[in-house]
Amino acid sequence: MADISAEAREILDKFGADLKGVKIGSKSVKSSKTALRQEKNGENCDKQFKAIMFKNAKSKNDSYLLLEKGSW
Repeated sequence: MADISAEAREILDKFGADLKGVKIGSKSVKSSKTALRQEKNGENCDKQFKAIMFKNAKSKNDSYLLLEKGSW
C-alpha cells in the first residue's frame, strides 16, 4: 500500500510541476445569465422537439405534459 501511495504522490507532483508552465487566459466559463436560452412568446414551437418530448413523456394530455417534480 505504501508503494501505491508513493507512486501516486510522485505522479501528482510531476503533473503539478508540468502545470506550472501552463499559461491560463481569461475565464472560459459562461455566466448562468448568458448560458441560458432566451425565452420567447411560445407561439411557434419546433414540431420535432415537441414530438420527441411527447414521445418520452409518461403522462400527457392533447398539448400538455403532465409532470410531477422528480417523477420523470
